[in-house]
Amino acid sequence: MKITLSQEGKFSSGGTIGLFFEDLNYALDGGLYAEMLENRNFEAKDVHGEWDHYLVDEDGGYGWTPYPAGADVSLEIRTDRPLCEENPHYLRLAAGENAGVKNKAYDGIFLTKGMKYTVSLWARSYDYKGKAFVGVYSAGAALAEKKISLKADGKWRRYEFRLKAKATCDGADFAFRLASKGTVHLDCFSMIPENAVKGIFRRDLAELMKDLKPAFLRFPGGCVVEGNSLANRYLYKETLKPVMQRKQNWNRWAVHATGPENNFRSEFSHYGQTLGVGYYEYFLLCEYLGCKPLPVLSVGIACQYMSTEFVPLGDALEEYIEDALDLIEFANGDPDTKWGKVRAQMGHPKPFGLELLGVGNEQWEDSPKQKATGEPAPNEFYKRFELFEKRIHEKYPKIKIIGTVGPTVETPSYESAWKWVRENLERNPGFVYASDEHFYVPPKWLYEHADMYDKYPRNGKVYAGEYAAHVPGSGAAFFNAPQANCWEGALAEAAFMTGMERNADVVVMSSYAPLFGRLGYTQWSPDMIWFDGRSAYATANYYVQQLYSLYTGNIILRAEAEEKEFYVSASEREGLTFVKVVNASGREVSAEFEGDFDFGGIIRIIRMEGEPGDYNTIREPGKISPVEIAPEAARAAVLPPHSFSVFVFRR
Repeated sequence: MKITLSQEGKFSSGGTIGLFFEDLNYALDGGLYAEMLENRNFEAKDVHGEWDHYLVDEDGGYGWTPYPAGADVSLEIRTDRPLCEENPHYLRLAAGENAGVKNKAYDGIFLTKGMKYTVSLWARSYDYKGKAFVGVYSAGAALAEKKISLKADGKWRRYEFRLKAKATCDGADFAFRLASKGTVHLDCFSMIPENAVKGIFRRDLAELMKDLKPAFLRFPGGCVVEGNSLANRYLYKETLKPVMQRKQNWNRWAVHATGPENNFRSEFSHYGQTLGVGYYEYFLLCEYLGCKPLPVLSVGIACQYMSTEFVPLGDALEEYIEDALDLIEFANGDPDTKWGKVRAQMGHPKPFGLELLGVGNEQWEDSPKQKATGEPAPNEFYKRFELFEKRIHEKYPKIKIIGTVGPTVETPSYESAWKWVRENLERNPGFVYASDEHFYVPPKWLYEHADMYDKYPRNGKVYAGEYAAHVPGSGAAFFNAPQANCWEGALAEAAFMTGMERNADVVVMSSYAPLFGRLGYTQWSPDMIWFDGRSAYATANYYVQQLYSLYTGNIILRAEAEEKEFYVSASEREGLTFVKVVNASGREVSAEFEGDFDFGGIIRIIRMEGEPGDYNTIREPGKISPVEIAPEAARAAVLPPHSFSVFVFRR
């Protein structure tokens, strides 16, 4: 089989592969946020209900139980005389000698021998003058422990210290004990390993993100941005306060898949957002990753899958528009501006250099039937987006706005949205930089649509912001299904991405979704990176994304394969030519490369292959992963069945 290259290509900015961080599957609290304790500030909510009707019950004692089991302990959640008004709940602990309280910590604490951990807490005592012990225990043995002295002066006091692990242990208990009988008030516990990136992010997860060499990071969602109600939407200004004053919010995914069969309460009903990582920390993460930040803001419409709520146009929308303008000032303003000063006081006088801003997530204009009659759609998404665009570009003309054409492709709402976008681009070429498309589809669809962007009009750029292959029968879209990240899906994604790379003048940004899934805590599968309290691993889908990120040039070439079931793309940069080839067939084929220019000979082959049902696991993390293959000829190679190969040529 011949694979033909041609220089009749086009220039690309390169670096189109990014990351989309969405706070679901316990991706942040319990995941990327290095905080090891669960419900550390006693602000947990137990949320249940469905469509437009959600009940939020305070459950501040969630995750905290007497220690040791059966001890003489009384636990009471109180709100009088709190540590801070934003998060008023705290724990009143009355305990006997050597008794106290322990934290659930998801699946328990994982300690690494020799690792140091920064631990802190707030305590108030009126009459207890004794000692207290704070540490990590297994079967009653102290693996790391600190003795502190409490002052009986009725004031909230902060205690911070380091613990060093004496042994490696999984599923251990974090506990606070009183040395003698007494009563104390407790709040805002914290335990963070000292190897956390910037003291904030869990290192193994952050490093996996960095190894992908992303061009951008979109955050913090997703449906979390919209909220299941407007009161539940993501309020980024809450995250610009000191950590303990960031008002905790419940997570939209706490009520995912509720119904009569589970009494409208999921097993994740306590899933919350402590906001220990907020917009400032996301910007710091982008600096660590070396990528552009892409924050996403609400347009005043709650998640349309879960709610009918929206604010009307007019004065009520002004708050949302001001939030967008203030965010840009926070990121880019000088320290003498109102919000630039806030950034500087948080520790970053230098502007973050924000270029991209997402306006809305996965919205669509309601009711085509009403539009057909000439009546305005209820949420008037198009009009409200136009108001955002006008106000943002009046003040910040260089900001590149990322819009949305809804949650689906090839549907009436998608067609309507693209028509609206292109009409506005004709009048105003700066209306949007790119429009966000989402598609979760079977592998068959990806193969059949690998040429989709060949046919796209050129007057409108695409951000493929959420996409993944959902393999029928694999458990895709269900809870806790690592097998959904099988090679069958990743290979189809690799084939579809040849079309995205080939059309890099249209598809200027892309990101797989979702990014993270904590084993046993997921609401959605497949996910690009899986983890538990001990370790993390990359999926086959991750490695496909990584190969596109690392081996794509800035000049896109034409590339064609002679046979069906083979998908190719090519690019070049600084004397190197990168050719990607997907063999979706079940047979081995010999390929010869030729072209209308001298692209040299093969110097490297990076290949992924396996059986369609194969997938990586926490115990076998490299089952489907890239391997180096020694070239045997300058312009020929064997393509194994069900394989994805990257060929690097040098002239």
